[in-house]
Amino acid sequence: MSAPQGGWDQPQGNDPTRRYGAVPQPQSGQRPSVDAGKLWAGGFGTAVVAALVALVGILLVRGVLDIAILSPSEAGMYGDASTTAYAFVSFAIAILATGVLHVLLLLMPRPMSFFNWIMLLAIAVAVLIPFTVNALLESQIATAAIDLVIGICIMSLLNSVAGIATRSNQPPGAGA
Repeated sequence: MSAPQGGWDQPQGNDPTRRYGAVPQPQSGQRPSVDAGKLWAGGFGTAVVAALVALVGILLVRGVLDIAILSPSEAGMYGDASTTAYAFVSFAIAILATGVLHVLLLLMPRPMSFFNWIMLLAIAVAVLIPFTVNALLESQIATAAIDLVIGICIMSLLNSVAGIATRSNQPPGAGA
């Protein structure tokens, strides 16, 4: 074992395993494992919530705010088949995000950093897309707002699910 070199390797506080500025990293072979059952159960729950957020958003915008999105105003408060499709697409995106998260947890260093960046950029795309189609500005803003809420919902719930679904391979009491 080599001697400490500078502040980076110096112990911090009374914990000799913690170093200044260093983030504890698992040793080779000690990568946290992923409980796929918990991850995918949480991903399915997230998908259901995302679909419901889409429906609530559409009902709020069409029914309460009286802004026609996804279909003409003559289609009523719910809209038409495109409203149902929007909810199913929200569900599918959450399932896809769960798959991406699973791969990142298994293969990447700092998987949550990558996942959050991917999600933030995907949310930015979802928010910008309504402004690229020919529609009333209020419809574009309403659709972008719903997309933003759905994206934040998926990202925040899957962050929580990932924390529950990953566990350290250390034996109990090894870190104490």
